[in-house]
Amino acid sequence: MTVEQNVLQPGGAAKHQQTFLNQLREITGINDIQVLQQALKDSNGNLELAVAFLTAKNAKVPQLEEATYYQTALPGNDRYISVGSQADTNVIDLTGDDKDDLQRAIALSLEESNRAFRETGITDEEQAISRVLEASIAENKASLKRTHPEVWSDSPNPYDRKRQDNCPVGLKNVGNTCWFSAVIQSLFNLLEFRRLVLNFNPPANAQDLPRNQKEHRNLPFMRELRYLFALLVGSKRKYVDPSRAVEILKDAFKSNDSQQQDVSEFTHKLLDWLEDAFQIKAEEERDGEKPKNPMVELFYGRFLAVGVLEGKKFENTEMFGQYPLQVNGFKDLHECLEAAMIEGEIESLHSENSAKSGQEHWFTELPPVLTFELSRFEFNQALGRPEKIHNKLEFPPILYLDRYMHKNREITRIKRDEIKRLKEYLTVLQQRLERYLSYGSGPKRFPLVDVLQYALEFASSKPVCTSPVDDLGASAPASGTLPAQTPPSTIEQQGPSSSDVPSTSPVQRSVIHKPFTQSRIPPDLPMHPAPRHITEEELSVLEGCLHRWRTEVENDTRDLQESISRIHRTIELMYSDKTMVQVPYRLHAVLVHEGQANAGHYWAYIYDHHQNRWMKYNDISVTKSTWEELERDSFGGYRNASAYCLMYINDKEQYLIQEEFNKETGQILVGMDTLPSDLRDYVKEDNKRFEKELEEWDAELAQKAQQEKLLSQIPRAPAPSPAPVQAGEPEYLEQPSRTDISKHLKEDSVQAINKALAEQEDRGPEAIMDTAIKLEYTRLLKLAQEDPPPECDYRLRHAIVYFIQNQAPKKIIERTLLEQFGDHNLSFDERCRNIMKVAQAKLEMIKPDEVNMEEYERWHQDYRNFRETTTFLMVGLEFFQKKSYMEALLYLIYAYQNNKELLSKGPYRGHDEELISHYRRECLLKLNEHAAALFESGDDQEVNNGLIIMNELIVPCLPLLLVDEMEEKDIVAVEDMRNRWCSYLGQEMEPNLQEKLTDFLPKLLDCSTEIKGFNDPPKLPSCSTHELCERYARIMLSLSRTPADGR
Repeated sequence: MTVEQNVLQPGGAAKHQQTFLNQLREITGINDIQVLQQALKDSNGNLELAVAFLTAKNAKVPQLEEATYYQTALPGNDRYISVGSQADTNVIDLTGDDKDDLQRAIALSLEESNRAFRETGITDEEQAISRVLEASIAENKASLKRTHPEVWSDSPNPYDRKRQDNCPVGLKNVGNTCWFSAVIQSLFNLLEFRRLVLNFNPPANAQDLPRNQKEHRNLPFMRELRYLFALLVGSKRKYVDPSRAVEILKDAFKSNDSQQQDVSEFTHKLLDWLEDAFQIKAEEERDGEKPKNPMVELFYGRFLAVGVLEGKKFENTEMFGQYPLQVNGFKDLHECLEAAMIEGEIESLHSENSAKSGQEHWFTELPPVLTFELSRFEFNQALGRPEKIHNKLEFPPILYLDRYMHKNREITRIKRDEIKRLKEYLTVLQQRLERYLSYGSGPKRFPLVDVLQYALEFASSKPVCTSPVDDLGASAPASGTLPAQTPPSTIEQQGPSSSDVPSTSPVQRSVIHKPFTQSRIPPDLPMHPAPRHITEEELSVLEGCLHRWRTEVENDTRDLQESISRIHRTIELMYSDKTMVQVPYRLHAVLVHEGQANAGHYWAYIYDHHQNRWMKYNDISVTKSTWEELERDSFGGYRNASAYCLMYINDKEQYLIQEEFNKETGQILVGMDTLPSDLRDYVKEDNKRFEKELEEWDAELAQKAQQEKLLSQIPRAPAPSPAPVQAGEPEYLEQPSRTDISKHLKEDSVQAINKALAEQEDRGPEAIMDTAIKLEYTRLLKLAQEDPPPECDYRLRHAIVYFIQNQAPKKIIERTLLEQFGDHNLSFDERCRNIMKVAQAKLEMIKPDEVNMEEYERWHQDYRNFRETTTFLMVGLEFFQKKSYMEALLYLIYAYQNNKELLSKGPYRGHDEELISHYRRECLLKLNEHAAALFESGDDQEVNNGLIIMNELIVPCLPLLLVDEMEEKDIVAVEDMRNRWCSYLGQEMEPNLQEKLTDFLPKLLDCSTEIKGFNDPPKLPSCSTHELCERYARIMLSLSRTPADGR
């Protein structure tokens, strides 16, 4: 029996042989399929032994540190953890040449593995996964005891955790379980899978079970998964806690190891567990027929392996679940699939007498749900650790799989040959085009069209009789010395000669140009190179040739580019004929990973087939998304995020996404109506508990309000009351003092009144007031039209300036001016008092339909917000200059958020957004550096302080920087901060530091743009308008002396 026949035959370990081969390829970096298959055969399907064989060939004496790191840190291969633990007690030297040691190692490993399986019915791989889950639960419990709140902690206000309308329900991250959330949400949103889980009934003979530990795990897990799915359907909570489902997995096995689980590995095992659970039920219900397992029917397909090994042909059919694809070296999903379907020499498959080896895979039966595992991790043998592949890989929303089907293999082979021929021709054309586009023989090359154009421009330049050097020599004094480096021949040539050097008068020679000491260019030097001697006839011939050659080159270049485009188009349309678009698969879910090989964060994009839109499931956050956002985060090549798993569904199998209907009424069943009675009762009980939380919260708030009301009724000593303010006066005039801005405006009003009296002393109060208002408006209009430096912001001096710059309605400005002159502060003398009364009378005469008071209040509220934003910015910058970055950050955050809201209404409503963004970004970067330095110190207290800074200040701020995709500098800053912490992954550190880093990194790498709640805004200082303008001018002036990046 050949190697392929042995490895590819169905049953046992061969069922997942493709996954093992893919893992071996990632771990060892070996791409030769025959070598990998031989290693699997020699190790009897044991993956760790196969790795040992392969790595022993490449590295005779592995270092202990590298081996330890490799065994404990490789993602998705938890079995190596158990190998490392065994090595402590059963050490066998495999680095020498003693074959007996190698045989004893193999025997020992097989004995340990077989004994564990006999005792528990569970493989080493399953035990490793359970250890991860157990550690995740333990970490979650430990986190509840911490003093400082974590990012994932629940809000005390239950209304923050209340589900909005029919929004999808999220899943809480209970400690490095974002992978669990991504996979479960992807499967839950497959309606057929959801129905299978919700309607699963335990076997009737459940009392006779479990017969082994595998059944002991599967049935309780199915029960908790049903409860979890039921809550996702009908819960009134914004998100639910999956701890009980994870607890089942943890309780099945015991371990102390911890690692964030790999999505594809978990999906693979999850489907295995579900398959086992449904198999128990299927065997119970069979009537003499072979039982059908719905999990197998839904997720598993078959392919035919047709190959040649050393001239001998073989053909085998194999079942597959997740189909692994290599990413490195490919640009799109079809290229990955083409490479996965063909291994070795293709030609040898069709020749009778060939000693070469190769094989093709052809799908014979595709599953309704087709999952591709994208291999984005590879083991770097030089560094001794796994690395993530960040290359860009495109994939379509609709994938046609006709070309990979066994029934189409003849036509596909013809098309592949044609594509191969076209690509070879394409390579030739591209090489020809490159010679036109990169012309020359030196290190620097230019397009040939440009070279000809430059030559034409040179030839057409105005000719001069002498060279620039000759001009300089001619302008030198007759008795002057020549430069020391001038060669003798040059001296002789420059000697006096009636034919070469024209005679010059003493007056002419007195004008001396010193080329190496003077910076100005002499007037007789040409501005650009030009031919010295060229006749009109020569120029005409040369221009004609260059014009003709350039035209020929342009035509050749255009023809080559058009031919290349036609070939690309032909290749793209090769499989677009009607016969090759009969097997469409629609993209259902994309599981995304951000981070490095050893740590990161997972989330999922899932298509809502009924609303025809993409949704982003990021733990507790579920938000609407777009294909553009999915492309940016999933294709790779941008930041550290990329797709790790793709889930496609058969677009012709509508039952996969079809809603349930009531058999009697024919109406669609939604929400709680889709649940069986036992799950409906379960969800109702949970909703009652949540409603009780809401009632208790309302009662607590009502009690607090009652207490405050009683306290307010207790008589207190009278406090000095502030000066009265007119009822109609804008509220911002009361901040920070009730009379502050009124007094400031009083001075402006008095000056305007005095000028009006000087011009019209004999006129009445009404005429004088009209003149004063016109004078004041003219003054403010002039201020609004000026372009002052940043430190002089006239908007802070008067609301009218702000209103004029933002084109407020005329009625709003007129009423504001009347308010100014009707202020009670003008009652200090008879003349001003009379004008004040006239203004108040005019205010009373304004009819409701003349001025929209709601609009009036909105404009004044905007101005209040502007002054408040200015104060946030000013105080934040002052703290920044004092290097008090923690204090500065909060002020600058509120300044940026308030300013952004103002600018959304108009460009002159707020301040320079880039300025605030720069200093907010600088605060975060400096705090990140400080926190990293504390972490590097290794001191427990310092490390905790550093993580507090990260968890309470920096991590909550990251969504603020990521929410605006146009702010490239903010996105780069976030990547810099994340990379700083990810760089610790490859370093040796104490176990307690490693544990804290593992706990912290998923929070830092969370790509969610959901804005998390901050504390209440910081308290603003009380300062008058004059003080505000002065302090603002001072801080802005100091910034102008040290310009900020991006300003």
